[in-house]
Amino acid sequence: MKQERLKIVNKEGHELSAYLRLPVDGITRTLAIFAHCFTCNKNLSAIRNISHALTQQKIGVLSFDFTGLGESEGDFSDTNFSSNISDLIAAADYLEQHYQPAQIIIGHSLGGAAVIQAAAKIPGIKAVATIGAPADVPHVTHLFKQGLQEIKETGQAEVNIGGRPFTIKRQFIDDLEQNPAGEILKNLRKALLIMHSPQDRIVGIENAAKIYKQAFHPKSFITLDGSDHLLSEKKDSLYAGKMIASWASRYIDAPESTELLLESQVLTRTGSNSLLTDILTGKHHLLADEPESVGGTNMGPTPYDYLLAALGACTGMTLRMYADRKKWTLEEIKVNLKHEKRHADDCEDCENPKSRLDHIDKEIELTGDLDQQQRERLLEISGRCPVHRTLESEIIINSQLK
Repeated sequence: MKQERLKIVNKEGHELSAYLRLPVDGITRTLAIFAHCFTCNKNLSAIRNISHALTQQKIGVLSFDFTGLGESEGDFSDTNFSSNISDLIAAADYLEQHYQPAQIIIGHSLGGAAVIQAAAKIPGIKAVATIGAPADVPHVTHLFKQGLQEIKETGQAEVNIGGRPFTIKRQFIDDLEQNPAGEILKNLRKALLIMHSPQDRIVGIENAAKIYKQAFHPKSFITLDGSDHLLSEKKDSLYAGKMIASWASRYIDAPESTELLLESQVLTRTGSNSLLTDILTGKHHLLADEPESVGGTNMGPTPYDYLLAALGACTGMTLRMYADRKKWTLEEIKVNLKHEKRHADDCEDCENPKSRLDHIDKEIELTGDLDQQQRERLLEISGRCPVHRTLESEIIINSQLK
């Protein structure tokens, strides 16, 4: 996905550090805003994975560090729940002024409680998604319950949250208590998706039930069964992103883009953080990657996997069309392919890498009422598919910088 680094100025004049993640070609159907969990930041792996799943569906995602966290300006000890809501509104205003209005807002943990409140104040938002959100905002105080008494007595305390020290002031506690979610939910009148894990040990599943009961339709619930509160497993955050993208498409005002690439054009984009590569061919979005053993994240097939897939698919299509023209009873075609580099039979220096040749083994399984002569003919035809011919021909690749 394409990633732009932004600076958003909030109402206090502080610069908020943000990323706008876009589809590989930069063309979006709509935009979403992501609010991270309490004391987290925009670089959380779950946010990247969810954003990746959304950008595959042409939904751009803005994630930013709340005031005083990550790379954003300001003092965290001077912030509160209300300032988080204000930061979300500033983010929405920035997108509307510089890009397009956001129609989706997503919040994780306390960020989920914040997006419910912010959505009521951002007219353009049509879909609200929460992940592991507390039903009662003061619920977050259990994270620093050991310092709660000191905060109430002295006005502030340094508490340990997730292994890091944070200064929490009395105004933070007071502000939490002044932001009940019940009335907001009853009057929200926007599509709401509640996602929660039954195994969440930080914010119990009963919070999801309470939010669901308080909200009016349209409302939906999706279980994140087996995941932890932070969606630490890649598969869990990718699943969450895919579900949000699919659900939100029903509510946003965003027709499918008619601006397509030429049929023969393929666009790829590889970022700076990994080998993961987005592929856009026409309106179809794909991923390429490498196994973790060689530095990849294993989120997609390797380039050679795609090469074999192209040959296998082309072989199957060619045989399908030929059998149909001949009116032969060919029910199914399976093509099993394998690629490796082997030493040339007549190599003089077999230790030299240049003496090794690419070999592709193509095993074809035909199912249908076919006689031996028909099967042999189909095997012959399989070598005439366009991709097969391309791979066996001399190929000229012209490369240039743009």
